Amino acid sequence: MAERTLRGARLGGQSFEDERGIEFAARQQVGYKCPQGHEFEITMSIEAEVPAVWECPRCGLEAESTAGIEREVKAEKPQRTHWDMLLERRSEKELEEILTERLELLRGGEIGPAHLHRANARKKKPAKT
Repeated sequence: MAERTLRGARLGGQSFEDERGIEFAARQQVGYKCPQGHEFEITMSIEAEVPAVWECPRCGLEAESTAGIEREVKAEKPQRTHWDMLLERRSEKELEEILTERLELLRGGEIGPAHLHRANARKKKPAKT
C-alpha cells in the first residue's frame, strides 16, 4: 500500500515546468522620479504604451517619467451652475414672473411655513360675538 501512495512536492515550493523553448517578450526599463526624489525603474514590454506617471512604491506620490514623456492634457468642460441649468429651461423674464407670483402667494399666507398661515388666519377671522 505504501508503494501506491502519491508523493507530492511541497505546497507552492517549486515548479516542474522547464524554461527551455520559451521565448520571452522583449522588455524595456522605464525610469520614474517622484517629487520627493525617489527614483525607480519599471520593467515593461516594448509593445506597451508607457504612461507619463506611475505611483512611487516608497511614498505613493505620482512620479513622472524621466524619459520626457508628457501627460495628456484633457480639455475640461466649464462647470455648470444651477443658474446655468435653470437658464437653459426658462428665460429671465419667465423667472421674474414666477418669482412675483410665488411672493404674492407667500405674502397672502397660501404657501409657506405653518406658523405664518396661522397668524394670517387669526387676522382674517372676525371676532366671535
